[in-house]
Order: sequence, then structure tokens, then C-alpha cells
Amino acid sequence: MTQTARYPLPDLNTLPEDIRARIVEVQEKSGFIPNVFLALARRPAEWRAFFAYHDALMLKEGGSLSKGDREMIVTATSAANHCLYCVVAHGAILRIYEKKPLVADQVAINHRKADISPRQRAMLDFAMKVCLHSNEVGDDDFAALHAHGFDDEDIWDITAITAFFGLSNRMANVTGMAPNPEFYLLGRVPKAKPAAA
Repeated sequence: MTQTARYPLPDLNTLPEDIRARIVEVQEKSGFIPNVFLALARRPAEWRAFFAYHDALMLKEGGSLSKGDREMIVTATSAANHCLYCVVAHGAILRIYEKKPLVADQVAINHRKADISPRQRAMLDFAMKVCLHSNEVGDDDFAALHAHGFDDEDIWDITAITAFFGLSNRMANVTGMAPNPEFYLLGRVPKAKPAAA
């Protein structure tokens, strides 16, 4: 990882046990440690708060937002915030959830021309307004989402995900957090199938 000397990464072995255990769990599942986990671990109380809110938003059960929808919101709004780390990392997760190798690039550049559903396009129109012009959100924006089957709780989720990752984008940008090289290829090419015996 190319990390600024301004905020060096802590040694995994020096971290509190709960944080170390979560990071090792992620490493075992993905095969690498996403840089955000170590970059934010230099402040354990903030790390715990960040990932508790992250999990509440991104791993939430219920509602009409799929995991792919949630990652799509992150990818589109992170691009608007010029956050390389989040576009690359969450774009990789988006490609995997949606099983579309081109979708993350399309959404990051211009969601209105992306190969997504009209419902997802309306969701991203709203997320981008929250990201860039939240002071202009009004009843018409809610009505447009209601017309696509979103309820007010879904709209809260879209808003909260956009707002939370606005914080994440700014932390990643200021600290110089770089995406792990592994993220660039995830979901772009099919996994190799094991050879038949």
C-alpha cells in the first residue's frame, strides 16, 4: 500500500484484541486486509464506532435495498467525492454482488448511462442529490422514489449510506488511503473453475 508517512499504519499485533480479531476474520475471508481496516485502527474508539455504523447500514436485513444497491450508492457518491479508495474497493464489491463486470465503472462515471434498472437510476439520482445538494431535497424527491417502490425507511437508508460514506471519503482522501491492488481485479473476470478430476 502507498500510504502517506503522515499517518503510518499500526502494527496488527499491537491492536486491541476485538479489533485484531475482526481484521483477521476479514483477512481470512478475502485473502487480504483492506487498507481501511488498518488505516482507521490507529484510533480504536473511532474504529469501533465507524465499523458499527458501517455494519448497521451495509449489513442491514430487511428493506428493499439489496447489497448491490447499497454498494452502488457508495460507488456513485464516492466518485462524486473523488475518493479513489472507496470507488475502487466498493466498486469491486458492487461488481461481485451485481455479477456485472462493467457496472462499477459505469456507475462511477455516469450512473444515468449505466446498465442499471430505472429503479436503481432513481435511487442514484436521489443519492447524488443528497451527496451534492442535500439542502435542496424536498417532497418531490420523495415522491419520485415512492413511484419506484421505495418507502420512507428505504429513503432514510439511501441518505444514511450517502452521508456515512461522505465521512469515509474525506478520511480516505486526507489520509492518502490507497486501494489494495487486489480490489482492481475482483469481479472483473470469472473465477477459474477447478480442473475436473
